[in-house]
Amino acid sequence: MDVQIFGTKKSQDTKKALRFFKERGLKPQFVDLQQREISLGELNRFIQKAGLNTLIDTEGKAYKGAGLEYLRVSDEQMVQKLIDDPKLMVQPLLRSG
Repeated sequence: MDVQIFGTKKSQDTKKALRFFKERGLKPQFVDLQQREISLGELNRFIQKAGLNTLIDTEGKAYKGAGLEYLRVSDEQMVQKLIDDPKLMVQPLLRSG
């Protein structure tokens, strides 16, 4: 089973997901979003599966620090913000197969 984990090394939930798969003998492929930004096509696949609002971490410091709770942002602008700043996303994002 191929598993890709998209996240950052500082994310506690990403660390938990990596540990979960390693404990079960699976070698997940880790994509560090601080080193390599997620592509628009990859992000669109997650948006199609879960929806854009599901991917946004509205409780996170980055979201509040950017003032997004008070701004109206189009979907296209929000997608670009997610690409530019992965801390705005719920982490980790998992893809299997």
